Amino acid sequence: MIRNSSASGGSVQQEANPKDWPEELDALRAAPKHHVLLLENEAVRVLDTRVAPGETVPLHTHQWPSALYIMCWSDFVRRNCEGKVVVDSRAGRKLPEESALWSGPLPPHTLENVGTSELRVISVEVKSGVMGG
Repeated sequence: MIRNSSASGGSVQQEANPKDWPEELDALRAAPKHHVLLLENEAVRVLDTRVAPGETVPLHTHQWPSALYIMCWSDFVRRNCEGKVVVDSRAGRKLPEESALWSGPLPPHTLENVGTSELRVISVEVKSGVMGG
């Protein structure tokens, strides 16, 4: 079981195996409008994620744990593949821009920007399989 830290200051329990998630749900394939590849090699993949106010990122996954750097903050709601809310950032602490946090792999989810500004995050996904928290 993996515990993911969330912007709400809580955690989300994940039981699924990232290797079982469909390749077509990879963030770059399923949601290319919102994820731009900045760098990829055998050790890491770096993504620039942008979500405008009112937009919802289609169902997608992040199969590797990652360090997240918050460039621009906006409140958001993350829902699992069944549409159940798993994170609502309005219910927790606000992360300041230019802060960093750790996340484990994220199973199929959508993300809706419910705030008034762009949400922009740089993620460094660690492919080596190192888990931490």
